[in-house]
Amino acid sequence: MKLYDTLADMLEEGRGKDRQVLLIDGEKDESRIAYADLWDRALLFLGSMQERGMQPGDEIVVFTKSNERFLIAFWAAILGGIVPVPVAVGISDEHRLKLFRILSQLRNGTLYTDQGLLDRLLEFADSEDLPDVRKTLESNTLLESETGASSAGEIARLDPDTLAFIQYSSGSTSDPKGIRLTHRNLTTNIRASIERLEWNENDQSLSWMPLTHDMGLIGMHLTTFAAGMNQAVMDTSLFVRRPLLWLSKASELRATQLCSPNFGYKHFLKLFKRKGLDNLDLSAVKLILNGAEPISYELCEEFLSMLAPYGLRRSAMFPVYGLAEATVGVTYPKPGSEYSRITVNRHSLRIGSAFEPTDPEDADSISFIKVGTPIRDCDVRITDDDDKPLADGLIGNIHIRGGNVTEGLYHNDEEQAKMYAEDGWLRTGDCGVFAHGQLVITGRSKDIMIVNGQNYYPHDIEEVAAQVDGLELGKVVVAGVTTRQSQTEELLVFVLYRKDPDSFMHLAGQVRAIIGSHVGIEVDHVIPVSRVPKTTSGKIQRSHLTDAYLDGEFDSVLLKAEPDLPDAEAVDDDPVIAQLIAICREFARDLIVGPDDNLFEVGMSSLTLTEIVLALDEQYPGKVDINDLFDYPTIRELSEFVRR
Repeated sequence: MKLYDTLADMLEEGRGKDRQVLLIDGEKDESRIAYADLWDRALLFLGSMQERGMQPGDEIVVFTKSNERFLIAFWAAILGGIVPVPVAVGISDEHRLKLFRILSQLRNGTLYTDQGLLDRLLEFADSEDLPDVRKTLESNTLLESETGASSAGEIARLDPDTLAFIQYSSGSTSDPKGIRLTHRNLTTNIRASIERLEWNENDQSLSWMPLTHDMGLIGMHLTTFAAGMNQAVMDTSLFVRRPLLWLSKASELRATQLCSPNFGYKHFLKLFKRKGLDNLDLSAVKLILNGAEPISYELCEEFLSMLAPYGLRRSAMFPVYGLAEATVGVTYPKPGSEYSRITVNRHSLRIGSAFEPTDPEDADSISFIKVGTPIRDCDVRITDDDDKPLADGLIGNIHIRGGNVTEGLYHNDEEQAKMYAEDGWLRTGDCGVFAHGQLVITGRSKDIMIVNGQNYYPHDIEEVAAQVDGLELGKVVVAGVTTRQSQTEELLVFVLYRKDPDSFMHLAGQVRAIIGSHVGIEVDHVIPVSRVPKTTSGKIQRSHLTDAYLDGEFDSVLLKAEPDLPDAEAVDDDPVIAQLIAICREFARDLIVGPDDNLFEVGMSSLTLTEIVLALDEQYPGKVDINDLFDYPTIRELSEFVRR
């Protein structure tokens, strides 16, 4: 596989290939961009930016819901030496605040978006009394309607060590950390990935991962482009609304290369078990890259067994390890081999110790998937807490170095200094061990959680929860934990509380609601505790609380804290309302939802709301769309809408 000097060189060579990007925005709503057209349209967009006075080294925040416009803007910036900054368009307040913080970090940044999104950002800036943000948005925004250049732009002179783009980690909201990726980082990782994955021009990829995510942009767009294959990009919100369409399109396209983190399989299976799929043929699928969050062995097994009758091979499940600081990929298995696991006693997972193998049925057992060996140009070592290398078989901190590894953060020297050991190796913040020659990820040393494939920092969510009356920082602890039953990471909120359980129910509801509305994720359990364990220096010991949770110490408390809900029919004698309440309880079991509660204010995530709409569509085909919830946000209003 050729090593390109820059991404611009890669795009220039790619325009001579008879290949295309298929953009899937609906079952019948599709468009195509040939690789040659991508070059031409990007040059015209670059002309628009240069007419505005934008120069090499300036930044452009790409903030759009359209995958087509994202790709054109991204490549235009690359060709002009302008630094693209991909940022996801979210629905929560924290998403908007993150965007504002990113804009404040840039040297000479311009926001690229549409009028509708800009209007909502301006409205939010006014509601939060942020006049400086409003001024920035009004003066430094390039609207989609303003990109009609009369002539092509001028391509910049680039070299491998030029900054290509800035990749902001997905959950760093209070202090977003922009990871600097050079052309060398990207092309090095792209070549290594193609070689290990054995991709070629006869492959066909299909991805629903966001293009603002390293796996979606680098793994499933840039790398597939370099391999010279046809690629299909499904709109992420379309997958969330219609998850069955993912594998239906894979069958239709004879896709060979797919990807999805844990939550994608879980989301797909929820609807697949209810509705199934006809005429599905997955025999062409070679690999499904599985990464971006801790990988559940049980969920992989369930997914494979459910889809085996449709031709999906066990060897297609392809667990990988990577991180944004490594461009995207660090370790991959050998294609064609079946994935495997180790099962260990979870109490043996100490830095510097060997893990204790145990039976999968043991109450204290936990399984970890093997994620392969380091790819070309990337080294991996395991160290103790003093950054000293450990022997194989001992659990420790994962460090990496190589041509794919970032040289640091964008305009954040203080945090950058913490990223590296004295000898230059990057501390990933993950813990692991080499077992039977393959890397195994056993946990995280840094305080970070992964929910639905996105990173979240506990202290960010704690600050949100502390806004509830009666709470404050230090009295609320947020942590993530994966149990044998959960398959994906659970979000736990521990609250210092010594009053009666009945009044705690109200407080727990407020905590769920404020986290749901501000952060856009769902809390699995709110747990009262009599003390918050801390070190002698005052640092919260989250692991003490999560260990107690896994050991069952809060089981009796959770039973008392869970409401004894009456039958839906007893809540309201209207049969439609009762049915809607029953559907809400099926997908949001830990939330109390009444007929007049606003569904956006009780703590539901957007994913759960979508699942509820999918279930409603089964009962009332074609009557309710996700957008209808904004107009009819309570069950009573929704029932009247359905009845009409």
